[in-house]
Amino acid sequence: MSFYKSLRFRIFFAMLFVLVLTFIGLAILTVIQYKEEAQDYHSERLLRKEQNIKQNLNYVLKNSPYPQETEALQNIFHNKIFEIKDIHNLDIDLYSPEGQLILSSQNKVSDTSAQKTLSQELLKELSKNDNQHLVQSLEQGSENYQSSYSYLKSDTFETIAIVHLPYIADDGFMAKELNENLMRMSLLYGVMLLISIGIAYALSQYITRSLQSISQRLTSTQLLGQNQKIEVASNVSSEIIRLVEAYNNMIDALEKSAVQLAQGEREAAWREMAKQVAHEIKNPLTPMRLSVQSFERKFDPQDPDIRNKISEFSATLIQQIDTMSDIASAFATYAKLPEQNVVTVELAETIRRTIEVFDAPFIKFSGPDHGVTLGFDKNQLNRIVTNLIKNSLQSLQQNHTPNPEIKISLEDNDSLVILRIEDNGPGISKELRSRVFEPKFTTKTKGMGLGLAMVKTIVLSYGGRIEIFEPEGGGVGFVMQFPKA
Repeated sequence: MSFYKSLRFRIFFAMLFVLVLTFIGLAILTVIQYKEEAQDYHSERLLRKEQNIKQNLNYVLKNSPYPQETEALQNIFHNKIFEIKDIHNLDIDLYSPEGQLILSSQNKVSDTSAQKTLSQELLKELSKNDNQHLVQSLEQGSENYQSSYSYLKSDTFETIAIVHLPYIADDGFMAKELNENLMRMSLLYGVMLLISIGIAYALSQYITRSLQSISQRLTSTQLLGQNQKIEVASNVSSEIIRLVEAYNNMIDALEKSAVQLAQGEREAAWREMAKQVAHEIKNPLTPMRLSVQSFERKFDPQDPDIRNKISEFSATLIQQIDTMSDIASAFATYAKLPEQNVVTVELAETIRRTIEVFDAPFIKFSGPDHGVTLGFDKNQLNRIVTNLIKNSLQSLQQNHTPNPEIKISLEDNDSLVILRIEDNGPGISKELRSRVFEPKFTTKTKGMGLGLAMVKTIVLSYGGRIEIFEPEGGGVGFVMQFPKA
């Protein structure tokens, strides 16, 4: 199972994700708050400057000998506008009520000449504003600007000019404060992240330790094996305790079911075995009975050929008796294999000697010459190889296969020894492959179908596995895998 799919990783990742997400959220909120505060600060500062500048403008206007009219503003503020600019450190533009530039304390605004005419949209928006005050924001390059527009009125409350104040919003101090705060937050959350990694790791291990124990026990649980119950400490969470109790109850039920199943399987196997033995023995008994009855009817002591007839009769009976003996031996071999005498076997050498017995040039072996060893009973290994080769030979001979070939290969992996035996005969259909290891099943005209069942029993007794497959060129093959000790 991948570590990234484990419960421990998900708990660990979830805790760290929440912490990082919190830090990101706080950082975003801090940036937004600083921007709002900077915007409010500049708006309030511009408003204060506007109020102070307009007070100065009204003061100059009231104390001027010229009439309070739009046409006289050029003469009234010709020099005063620069003094007011120096006092408040802010440029001033005066426009007529129709939006034409009258007087300006600046020559350029952000590398462009001061506007000569205000747009009609701006004039309409200013006139609609209830407090007759308008602020616009714009960006030019790396600087932010705010422009304030308001009316300058005479003592008779007539609008004689529009006052424009271009204000540069300098956020250098605010940005510095923001960066310092973000740096402090990063250091704090960096320390918290390291602490949280340790806490999350310890907590995830604590939560999943009991689950891992249960998982290991479930993996090793066998129907017919000896399964141990799980014991947990008293400080484990109630959910884990309930899970462990459910597992222990399952083990109790499983043991009872295993006993009942094993008993039922043994009884069924012996009943089936008894039926098969009775059936196989009954087959030779019938011709023996008929032979005896026929001999009894035709027996004539005066017959000159009586001795030959007795010899034929005896040969028939002996043949049927031998058949019964073979049946009894086959069932005895299948029912109880000899006790294993496990020794270290050199597989390649043992297999080659077994092949030599058959004296067939089309039986070919491939694999390492030596060095592949396995703890095995040599007689049982010979029995496996001999039985599978005999099956292939009988299939090739029965079907008169041209250019017969039997391949035996041996492969040594890190943890497994793999043995393959295959032929180029007619093969076995897919429908019948799942039944080849069943007792009594056979596709041959002779035999009782116990050979492959016996082979599988031997392979399983060594913790191995056997499978049937179809080679690329056709035919049938068997692959066996044995774990190394």
